Amino acid sequence: MKKLSIVALLALITITTYGQEQESYNTEKVFRVNFLNPGAELELPTGNYSTFSTGLGIGYGGGYKDLTGTDNGVITAIDNGIIYIIAPFLDLQQKWFYNLNKRIGKNKTVQNNSGNFISARFITRGPSIADNVTRTSDFDFAFGPTWGIQRKYGEKFHLLFDVGPQYYFDTEGNGNIFPFMFQLNLGFDL
Repeated sequence: MKKLSIVALLALITITTYGQEQESYNTEKVFRVNFLNPGAELELPTGNYSTFSTGLGIGYGGGYKDLTGTDNGVITAIDNGIIYIIAPFLDLQQKWFYNLNKRIGKNKTVQNNSGNFISARFITRGPSIADNVTRTSDFDFAFGPTWGIQRKYGEKFHLLFDVGPQYYFDTEGNGNIFPFMFQLNLGFDL
């Protein structure tokens, strides 16, 4: 399963790289502030159609099944309401854009790297600031491929959404696969 996922991701990267016409667009360096999960993000070009972004902040997230429990060992919405963990995070993401020339051809903006992308994403959370579950470790990690879009609206407003499967684990050796992680960021480009 892991080998098949890696091969599929590499094939998709190769196809999207050759699908772009060279030298018609270069990605941009963008610094942004996000407010849904408060934090700062720096997106740096790594090629004509790729960027690497680093986000740091304090975010809201749910618990992973194999990495959380309650005092009695069972997570239930009836006992706890909505499961939440508020913790500092580090989010690293390599993005490969595949539709920038198409957007240019339709007179749509590509400013601040507005386009569709596939990515490899890694995220880690630190010790909880507030939560209603017991974590197996103060640190957890997740990584996986994603598909997403990011857009610039108006002068500064930024929207990012991406979704994909992930493998998550902690420092105690617990881990598993979660079929869908998603990210929604709203913020401002500076």
